[in-house]
Amino acid sequence: MSRKYFGTDGVRGKVGEMPITPDFVMKLGWAAGKVLAKQGSKKVLIGKDTRISGYMLEAALEAGLSAAGLKPVLLGPMPTPAVAYLTRTFRAEAGIVISASHNPFYDNGIKFFSTQGTKLPDEIEDAIEQAMEQDLCCVDSAQLGKASRIDDAPGRYIEFCKSTFPSELSLDGLKIVVDCAHGATYHIAPSVFRELGADVITMGCTPDGLNINDNVGSTAPKALVERVLQEKADLGIAFDGDGDRLIMVDHTGYEVDGDELLYIIARDLQQQGTLVGGVVGTLMTNLGLEVALTKLDIPLVRAKVGDRYVMELLQEKGWRLGGENSGHIICLDQTTTGDGIIASLQVLKAASRADKTLFELRKEIKKFPQILINVRFAGEHDPLASAAVQQSVREVESALGKTGRVLLRKSGTEPLIRVMVEGEEEVQVRAFAEKIAAQVIAAK
Repeated sequence: MSRKYFGTDGVRGKVGEMPITPDFVMKLGWAAGKVLAKQGSKKVLIGKDTRISGYMLEAALEAGLSAAGLKPVLLGPMPTPAVAYLTRTFRAEAGIVISASHNPFYDNGIKFFSTQGTKLPDEIEDAIEQAMEQDLCCVDSAQLGKASRIDDAPGRYIEFCKSTFPSELSLDGLKIVVDCAHGATYHIAPSVFRELGADVITMGCTPDGLNINDNVGSTAPKALVERVLQEKADLGIAFDGDGDRLIMVDHTGYEVDGDELLYIIARDLQQQGTLVGGVVGTLMTNLGLEVALTKLDIPLVRAKVGDRYVMELLQEKGWRLGGENSGHIICLDQTTTGDGIIASLQVLKAASRADKTLFELRKEIKKFPQILINVRFAGEHDPLASAAVQQSVREVESALGKTGRVLLRKSGTEPLIRVMVEGEEEVQVRAFAEKIAAQVIAAK
C-alpha cells in the first residue's frame, strides 16, 4: 500500500502543520498502541531531542498511548539509538523518539522502534496507518495506561557506550572536541569520552529548544573544524540533533565523513578477524570507498539511500557493518541501529589498536570528487519527470563514461531534489552537477 504518513524515517514535518500537530500525534500514539499492544509489559518508552516542540508532542503521545491502554515511560532528552537500546533492556513493547534528527528546530517527527530495538517493519507501519483511519476510543478507565519516568536513563546509556570500548584500551592523552549540536547527546557524549580518559572540550552542549543543529553539529562541521584548530586538539567529533550520525575532524581540520569512517572500522575489523562478510553502503557511497575496500578484498554492496534500507540489506546478507556518507553508521556487532557515539568509539578503537592518528587512518582512502546540490521544491510536481532534466542526465553520463556516475533522487526527509555527480576531476564534476541542477530548477 502507498504510505500516507510514514516516510523513510518515521513521520516528519513542520510543527503545527499536518502531520506534526498535537491532535494528529495523539491519534498516532493511540493507533500505535492499538497495533503494538500485547499481553506483555505494555510499556512504551518515549525519548525526545531538545527542540521546544518536544514537550507538546510528548504530552500528546502520552495521552494517545494511555487511551489505548499502554503505559508510557518518559526518558526525557535521549539520543535516538539510546531509546533503541533502552527499549531492548526494558523489554518494552516499543520505543518512540520525538525528533527531526538533523532538521531545524521548527521541524519535528515521530519514529518507532520494535521491542528488539530495530526500526518497525513495513507491515507494522502499514497497520498503524490503517488504525489511523479508525475513530479514537478509550479503553475502560480501569485499563488506561499510567505514565512513569526513568530518571537514570542517561547513566544507563553512558555505561552501555563505554562497554563497547575494550577495557585494555584507553583514550588517555587524547584531546577531543565534542560537538553535540545542542541536541540529545549533550548530557551523554562528553561523559562517555571523559570517563574513557580523554581530555574533552565541549561545544553545542547548551540547548535552549531553538538552537538545535543551528550552525553546529554534523550538518554544520565548520564550527568544529575551527574549534579543533583553535584548541590544537587531536580530533573532533560532531553529532547531529538526535545522535544517530557523526562526522569527525582530524588535527589538520579535515572533515572525515561516513565513507571514510566506514573504511577505518572495516579495516580494523578485518585485521582483528571479526569482519563478517562485507560492507553495505548506499547509492551515495563514494567510489573511493569501493576502490579502497576492493584492495582489501572486502565486498561493498549498495542499498537505497536511508538507514532502513542499509539495515534491510545487512539483515538479508547476514553482514554486520554498513552506513551512509552522512555519518549514519550501523555496527550490528555492538547495537541494533545507527549510533553516532558507538561508531565514533569504533573509530577511536581502530586508531588505538593501530597506534595511528585519525589523520593517518583516513589517508588510506582516497575519495573521488563528489558534488551534491540540493534543490528545494514544493507541490506535487515532480521535476525528475522532466524530459529536459532526463536529457541533461544522459549527456553528463555519456561524458563521464565509466569514470563517474550521476544520481538524482528525492530526499526521504525533506522537500529536496538531491543532484549528485561523481568523477575524477572536481572542476568537471561541479560543472556537470550545476548543469543538471539548473534544469531541475527550471522544471520545478
